[in-house]
Amino acid sequence: MKKKLPSIFANKLDKKIDNNDEVFYSVLEYRNLLEHTEEDHIEDKNVNDKINELFNSVNYVYKMKVAITLKDKKVINKDIIGQIDNNLITIDDELINIEDISDIKY
Repeated sequence: MKKKLPSIFANKLDKKIDNNDEVFYSVLEYRNLLEHTEEDHIEDKNVNDKINELFNSVNYVYKMKVAITLKDKKVINKDIIGQIDNNLITIDDELINIEDISDIKY
C-alpha cells in the first residue's frame, strides 16, 4: 500500500541569495541617519517647535515626562498631558506659560 509520491521539479541554486541583507542594512543606515540629524538639529529648534514635536511624537500617548528649563534657569520635571492656548497642562493640573520656557527636553 506504500505508493511513491511524484517528484517535484526544483531548480538548482548555484548562487548565494542575500537580497534581504541589503534591505535590512539600508533600514539600519536610515535609522542611524535620522537619529544623528535629529540630535544635531535639536538645538536649532525654538520652544514651540519642540512642543509640537513632543505632541506629534510616537512616544506621546496621553502624557510625557519632560524637563522644562524656565527663563530664570530653574529646571522643572513634569508630566505634560496637553496644551491649551499659550500654556502647557501638567498631570497635576498646573498651567505653565510657554513664554516662560527657555528650553524643553523629553
